[in-house]
Amino acid sequence: MPEVLTILVLVLLVALAIFVAVRTTVATARKRQGEMASLARRLGLRFDPRRDDQLPKQFRFLDKLAEGSNRHARNLISGNYNQHRVLLFDYHFVTGSGNSQRQNDISFFMLFLPLPFPEVKIAPEGIFAKLAGMFGFEDIKFESAEFSRAFHVRARDKKFAYDICHPKMMEFLLGNRDLSIEIEGRVLALAFERQLNSTEFVFNLTRLLQVRSLFPKYLFP
Repeated sequence: MPEVLTILVLVLLVALAIFVAVRTTVATARKRQGEMASLARRLGLRFDPRRDDQLPKQFRFLDKLAEGSNRHARNLISGNYNQHRVLLFDYHFVTGSGNSQRQNDISFFMLFLPLPFPEVKIAPEGIFAKLAGMFGFEDIKFESAEFSRAFHVRARDKKFAYDICHPKMMEFLLGNRDLSIEIEGRVLALAFERQLNSTEFVFNLTRLLQVRSLFPKYLFP
C-alpha cells in the first residue's frame, strides 16, 4: 500500500509539473502575441498571430529558413514601411536529435527588393566557420583588413559582393557587428540568434532600412 501511495503521489507531481509548464508556455505566448500586435499597430503594419508552416517553404532559399526541422513562423508583421515592403516575424525551428535536441526561437526580418539579385551572405567572423567551402562559395576578402577580419562574405558572384560591400556599407557594418545579412532573389534578410523584444524590433527594422539605403543606385536601373 505505501508503494502504491508513493507512485500515486509521483504521478500527481508529474501531472502538476506538466500543467504548470503548459500554463506558463501559453501565458508567455499570449504576452508575446500582445506585444507584437501592439508593435504592428505602432508601425502602421498588419499583424497575423497564426502559425505559418508555409512561409519557410516559400522562402527556403534563405539559409536560416531551411535550417533544422519543425520550422514555422508566428506573429507576422507585414506591410509597407517607409516605402518598402517588409515582413517581420518570430521563427521557430528544431536542431539536433534525442537528448541533444534544441528548440530555437529567433526573430527574422525581410525586406522585398524590386529586382532579383544573386545570393550574398555577410555575417560576423565565426558564423560561417563550419560552412567553409560549402556549395562552391568562397570567403571573399576586401581591401579593408578590419572588415575582412570582422566579417565573412560569401557569394558565387564576387562582383555583386563587391558592389554591395562598398566603403560606406563596410563602415556601417563595422559599426553594427552583430548583423547577419542574406541577399537572394528579391529578398534582403536579417536573422538574429534569439527572439527580440519590441524595442529591439524597431531598432533593427531601422537598421534593415539602413542596409537597403546603402545599396548602390546603379543596381536599380
